[in-house]
Amino acid sequence: MADVAKLAGVSSQTVSRVANGQSGVVESTRELVLAAMRELGYRPNSAARSLRYGRFNTLGVILFGLSTTGNSRTVEAIATQAAAEGYAITLIPVGVPTQDNVLGAFTRMGELAVDGVIVIIEVHLLDAATVALPPGVHVVVVDSDAGDRYPVVDTDQADGARQAVRHLLGLGHPTVWHIAGPAESFSAERRAQAWRTVLEEAGRPVPAIGRGDWSAESGYRAGLALPDECSAVFVANDQMALGVLRALHERGRRVPADVSVVGFDDIAEASSFLPPLTTVHQDFAEVGRRCVQALLAQIGAGPAAPGTDLVPTHLVVRGSTTGYRSVG
Repeated sequence: MADVAKLAGVSSQTVSRVANGQSGVVESTRELVLAAMRELGYRPNSAARSLRYGRFNTLGVILFGLSTTGNSRTVEAIATQAAAEGYAITLIPVGVPTQDNVLGAFTRMGELAVDGVIVIIEVHLLDAATVALPPGVHVVVVDSDAGDRYPVVDTDQADGARQAVRHLLGLGHPTVWHIAGPAESFSAERRAQAWRTVLEEAGRPVPAIGRGDWSAESGYRAGLALPDECSAVFVANDQMALGVLRALHERGRRVPADVSVVGFDDIAEASSFLPPLTTVHQDFAEVGRRCVQALLAQIGAGPAAPGTDLVPTHLVVRGSTTGYRSVG
């Protein structure tokens, strides 16, 4: 720093203010200091700065798996918003969702230089009796019903499912079949509960539920098992819906003439399915933005009260749904 100050012809205090992005430095002087830094190859010591100011400008993210659309797009959105706020992220995936592995992830995160943690993991793995959050580290949870214990940001899973089922019933279908995600998934169960509730409130039969693991292959298997009387199916994500479309095609059942199909997520490829997929749009960018903002608010003002912040969804109607036509 002294070398930079000497080359720029300013004081070390001025160099410090420029290095830390502080105001009160004339723009021409700032440019002199930055030019001297570039010439000398000087970079501010982030570790020393963190010790001095008590901030690391890094957010931790703990999650189970990056393979699902929801997790990967949420992490992308968090990283984008964090960068816009001048923060980096440290990512710790949990390979196998066991209590010991989750505890290990929290322990590792507690040892790292992070200002706060965003947790994208199922609530049943956040058992307070087993998993201890790092002391002094602020936390926001995603995709969970842990709002009575932590600040939570999530897509409005239930309302998205309600929109999908009501759309199909509104087209005249006597009932709606459902292919759900894994039983241990919060979002899958919240969508399934809403599907069942809408049918019950409408006085419609509730068919046996199908299951998949979010993959197109599992949707394909579930699609092969749909009964011949099925005229409408709500699928818990777009990847499984793609598998359902293939299964129905192989069975000689036309979409939407014979079977209407609705997905969930509105992935970029949904409009290119054959036919283009009617689906529930999730705003992952907004989820990421709210997560980061909620965490930064805690960092600035202290721990936040528990509660859930729901990001709205909306149905995107495309070519995979149409009015009901009875057989015969």
